[in-house]
Amino acid sequence: MNRTSFRKLLAPSVAVLALSISLTACGAGNESSADTGSDSSSETSGGLSGDLNGAGASSQEKAQGAWATGFQGMNDGNVTVNYDPVGSGDGRTNFIEGGTSFAGSDSYLTDDEGELSGAKERCAGQDPIEVPAYVSPIAVAFNVEGVDALNLDADTIAMIFDNKITNWNDKAIADQNPDATLPDLAITPVHRSDDSGTTKNFTDYLGKASTSWSYEAEDAFPVKGGEAAEGTSGVVAAISGGKGTIGYADESQVGDLSVVSVKVGEEYVAPSAEGAAKVVETSPAAEGRADVDMAVDIDRTTTESGAYPVVLLSYLIACQTYEDQAEADLVKGYLSYIVSDEGQQAASQEAGSAPLSSSVAEKAQSIVDAITAG
Repeated sequence: MNRTSFRKLLAPSVAVLALSISLTACGAGNESSADTGSDSSSETSGGLSGDLNGAGASSQEKAQGAWATGFQGMNDGNVTVNYDPVGSGDGRTNFIEGGTSFAGSDSYLTDDEGELSGAKERCAGQDPIEVPAYVSPIAVAFNVEGVDALNLDADTIAMIFDNKITNWNDKAIADQNPDATLPDLAITPVHRSDDSGTTKNFTDYLGKASTSWSYEAEDAFPVKGGEAAEGTSGVVAAISGGKGTIGYADESQVGDLSVVSVKVGEEYVAPSAEGAAKVVETSPAAEGRADVDMAVDIDRTTTESGAYPVVLLSYLIACQTYEDQAEADLVKGYLSYIVSDEGQQAASQEAGSAPLSSSVAEKAQSIVDAITAG
């Protein structure tokens, strides 16, 4: 879905077409991104009430479903959380343009295309909040009959997605998998067609961990050819429905597809929440960020045993201050639940993500707790 079409979904006449998360349907039916009617700011015996609208990373889809269910339950069903998994790029755009109260993004805001400045302008001149919410491995999944698992190093993965290795029995693959029966079959690489933080994280890994990838890390996949599919679910469907296909997607959503174990140091490591968390914990904070911005530069070249560097760290983006008290209360309450132990465990159980470490969660909570109206 492109940015224009999603913005149209925010209009009242077509709000019913928006995607559904958990028990709710997504669609901001007017210019306000939270329901600010006369009853929306009132607190009931269960807590808050009203509608809260967000959009962004499709990798967060399962987790957002769990978070929405948990938060709605905490508030006696008087809150409706709508999250549209349109992809990180469109999610950031719609937040910046005021169409949603918060965004989910698999890559942090930068000013490469003016997004960081745009978010600051949307937030009345204040630095936008960016807190980590979701840590998960990106699986390199494939569908080759008779092959249940593969070991691949970063250079081989890079050459496959750059259309330089085009057959499954290529020597570079065979040498790393002497026990596998590799067919004489063309490789069909599958990539995201939409702007995606998953793509940016995946291409960042290829650029930093291999010597065979010459492209910058971008939300848009940089190589022509192969097969393009929209969203995480689209990529998974294309891999599953194809023959000789290989693609990248949040590990929580690849289902029964076979996955690649990636070479890290002298060992091959399968995707796991534990391996992803290990990489995030040892990665440095991004330089030059505001106090309310917890952006991290993932260490893709780690050689630590058990670490899995093909990982995404997905963020929640919001404002420090909202004009409307009801919107501020809902954003603060929901984000606070997400970074809490309860929220992180809900995502872990539903989506297989790695819970935030206690130090990261504590800092995120302090940032979120300061959200206010003004």
